[in-house]
Amino acid sequence: MSLRPRSGEQVPLLTAQIARASNPGGTAAMWVRDRLDGLWCDEDFADWYPRDGPPGLSPAQLATVCVLQFVLGLSDRQAAEAVRCRIDFKYAMAMELDDPGFHHSVLADFRDRLTEGDRADCLLDLALARLKEAGLVRERTTQRTDSPTSWPPSVT
Repeated sequence: MSLRPRSGEQVPLLTAQIARASNPGGTAAMWVRDRLDGLWCDEDFADWYPRDGPPGLSPAQLATVCVLQFVLGLSDRQAAEAVRCRIDFKYAMAMELDDPGFHHSVLADFRDRLTEGDRADCLLDLALARLKEAGLVRERTTQRTDSPTSWPPSVT
């Protein structure tokens, strides 16, 4: 399986219209797409895949599914079903509404690739940098330790 990077993928118009109409307040999946334009792009995974062979699924989409899977507490089967059935997942991954998704075993294969070397750390660092750029995460600062109340609270 090879990587054929998709760059600058926009949410298909019909997917966006229906997602907004059915979720006017948005969802966690839509929030990721709207505020971050996705956490990753396929080029971020270029060295994970060979350049020849049949094209594989978008690793940026698979990474997004893994994050949403974790946040929502979904199993691999449930996450794959969400990709097939949930409009907000299709919106987050810039998929057409009729996209059939993928088999749930693809998620385990992707996580196996993620565990090689320091890939997980690199991916997390990249996501963190993009969250900082978006102003959603700040650098760590010093925490005050001189609290006006005593700890632990006294028991009477």
